[in-house]
Amino acid sequence: MPRHHETRVLPYSAEQMFALVADIERYPEFLPWVIALRLRSDSEHEAIADMIVGFKGLRESFSCRVHKQRPSAVSVSYIDGPMRHLSNEWHFEPAEGGGCRVDFMVDFSFRSRMFEALAGQMFDKALRKMIAAFETRADELYGAGRAISSEGRSESLSG
Repeated sequence: MPRHHETRVLPYSAEQMFALVADIERYPEFLPWVIALRLRSDSEHEAIADMIVGFKGLRESFSCRVHKQRPSAVSVSYIDGPMRHLSNEWHFEPAEGGGCRVDFMVDFSFRSRMFEALAGQMFDKALRKMIAAFETRADELYGAGRAISSEGRSESLSG
């Protein structure tokens, strides 16, 4: 059962990071292995989505519920698919001096022993690649090295 928790301070506001993570419809544009995503419903506080992920000829689809608490948290709860369970949480908190602290946790296990074994072997590498994809996406959307303070001003974090 792979589980990972990580905290990073990024040069973007909590609102910006919340908006990026909560915009699940765009995941196929930048997240590796996300082949397709269909929103069944989407509101200010909750979305239900079906996602197809693929890796080296393997494809699986699953459904999840995304809980949104603007601008501080996004959590994902598993509905249906090839997993035994899936829990994913993002917490966003303004950081001193600008930017925000991003707290990320994912915990999951597959029903299939084959997928579980594959996930165990690839988990760290895949996770690093996905976290890097979110950071790259933030840089593309909001500009690398820039932060928005809680008052909404743009501030440079370099020197």
